[in-house]
Amino acid sequence: MVTQRLEGDIVTLTEDAAREVSSNGELWNDDLRPCTRAEHSWPAGRFASLWIGMCICIPTYSLASGMISLGMNWWEATLTILVGSAIVLVPILLVAHAGTRYGFPYPVFARLWFGTRGAHVPALARAVIAAGWFGINSWFGGLALDAILVRSLPAWGAVAGHLWIAFTIFWLLNVGVAMRGPQAIGRLAAVAAPTLAVAAIALFVWGVSAAHGVAAMLSAPSTLSGPGFWIVFFPSVIGVVSFWATLALNIPDYSRYARSQSAQLRGQLVMPFVMAGFSFIGIAVTSATVALYGKALWNPVDLLLHFPTPVVIAGGAIIILSSITLNVGANVMAPARAFENLWPRVITFSIGAVLTGLLSLLMQPWYVLSTFSAYVFTWLGSYGTLLGPFDGIAIADYWLVRAQRIDLFALYQPRGRYDYANGFNLRAIAALATGWILPLAGLFVPALHVFWIGGWFFGLAVALGAYAVFMRGDRSRLDAPAFAAITEEPAASKPAAALALGEATA
Repeated sequence: MVTQRLEGDIVTLTEDAAREVSSNGELWNDDLRPCTRAEHSWPAGRFASLWIGMCICIPTYSLASGMISLGMNWWEATLTILVGSAIVLVPILLVAHAGTRYGFPYPVFARLWFGTRGAHVPALARAVIAAGWFGINSWFGGLALDAILVRSLPAWGAVAGHLWIAFTIFWLLNVGVAMRGPQAIGRLAAVAAPTLAVAAIALFVWGVSAAHGVAAMLSAPSTLSGPGFWIVFFPSVIGVVSFWATLALNIPDYSRYARSQSAQLRGQLVMPFVMAGFSFIGIAVTSATVALYGKALWNPVDLLLHFPTPVVIAGGAIIILSSITLNVGANVMAPARAFENLWPRVITFSIGAVLTGLLSLLMQPWYVLSTFSAYVFTWLGSYGTLLGPFDGIAIADYWLVRAQRIDLFALYQPRGRYDYANGFNLRAIAALATGWILPLAGLFVPALHVFWIGGWFFGLAVALGAYAVFMRGDRSRLDAPAFAAITEEPAASKPAAALALGEATA
């Protein structure tokens, strides 16, 4: 039975296959189904805009600015951001290829390597990290809201627990907007990125003026030398890699809408340069704060409090706008879809958004942002270490084990080709455990600590190799003739699954 069509470099379900799996419903709902051919509509510019919107955000500013507090000078910090961003772009592009070719979201992609039930493991792992980022952005927004209220209403500062009240209000606002879905803030996102860019430029101009010139602004010297520099540089690069390691997993949630592989590739190549460019502003302004205030103010809200009340209100409003936009646009989709994937018939995107908000509180964002070392080394370093093996398994499965040949229809069948052992691919679980061995050993054995610090790299490489070896001879693999037997090329009628699903838009 022909179940899928290949048009150029895009694979879609045939109408009959879409009808069959959608009528079953156990592994299918409207958010988890593969895209129709018509929905593959995003050009390169859409991906470039997506990355610009995600990179120009408060966490990026804080990540870059904090490197000054660790002792780097401006060019060392900027180079660190550029190197880390370029490294993580490689797995992002490798995984994005699968989303574009087959049009599935991340939880469905995970079924391929972990099994129809085992997919909950990588999906929920990604969800926990996204919930943590949801909490971090909510805390930034709560700090900004509290700063506005303290300056606007002096009595507010005397209210017991005023910061926690502001955080709770902002958290509820985020959850409320998120429940309406990413489409609810389309216009807000279009306004947020350019607004924050303009604000960043204005802040840079202020830094130049306050420091009496660019040279003086960037004059803060590095306090690191010799081995001391590398001790800070390597974990900082890992921190930058970890910053986007989550997107290296769930990038199919976005790349599935690409018009072609060329479109998603060209559009995403801007990421390292946008990260480095926006980070330079944060780095330069923070360098100026060392000279102006005697210490590096890496949290933008702390810097904001040094300005007059009108600026605090305007700046706080911009931080709030950025936090809401980034939360709903980047930090809700993955966990909400992961929760949906647990019980597609019952859990909706709105319920998933509420669960994401509740989980974010358990991640204690107030602790993560208490110091820069907690932000980079504890938060970014730890989750990067844990996610590395998942990235390695995903890349190995798609590129090495299957050579890009997938039975799309079987990904929506409870007892199909990718069911493995009662829904769990035990080989993937073994590869995951193998990838974690060295990093976790480094956490407890001082002599092996380098494996924990560089856990993302070691975990990815080890799990990638282990999975490729473990999956040799696995019966779920498709050779070229088997792939051709279930694939029709070219399509002879309407875009795949259009009759069963209706013409949707991206």
